[in-house]
Amino acid sequence: MKFRQTNSLGSQANAAVGGFAARVDGQTGEVAQRVAGVVTVAVRVLRIPTAILWGLSVPFILATFVLGVLADGGLRIVILIAAALMAAVSAAFWGRRRRIIWAVAEPDKLATELGIMISLSDKVDETRGALSQIAGGGGWRIFNRLKGVWGGVSMTGRWIDGIGDLQRARYFAPPKIGTTVTIAVAAFWLVPVSVLVALFAMIGTIAGSA
Repeated sequence: MKFRQTNSLGSQANAAVGGFAARVDGQTGEVAQRVAGVVTVAVRVLRIPTAILWGLSVPFILATFVLGVLADGGLRIVILIAAALMAAVSAAFWGRRRRIIWAVAEPDKLATELGIMISLSDKVDETRGALSQIAGGGGWRIFNRLKGVWGGVSMTGRWIDGIGDLQRARYFAPPKIGTTVTIAVAAFWLVPVSVLVALFAMIGTIAGSA
């Protein structure tokens, strides 16, 4: 029964998306295609750098876990908590990275959803005009520019609820775009933090066993 219910909900979502797609005007569709192309290229360019960024902190997180297991008393708890927090940030970054890569895997579908998202706005012309300005720049700047663009567009709770069925486009609009930027910044700082934490954990473990 649960499986059937899931399929039913999925069919309803697809039907809703299809219905909205039919109402996207030509100008909005053109802007959506352009934005989808820019975003797709940016994500593909960032695919390897983000994997490297994620991988840089992993050895130090693992080392911190090992040192936590080897430590004694209250120091063990502190080190393991620190390792768990770092692992949570790392996992969040990797999970969001995978979802965004999936979102751009089919640019045509992404463009369709972006067009629907623009059409759902209370101010279509304003939203369309704002998004048409993000073509400049590449790489991570696209995400920062998207976040800035949405900051100047009027959005209602109804609009945010309405894009919930847009499985791809929702990662490039509030609130997820802001969360993505925040997670990325946290992952960047995780690299030096994980090195320092692992170093202090090693010193504490050695001092505690001496």
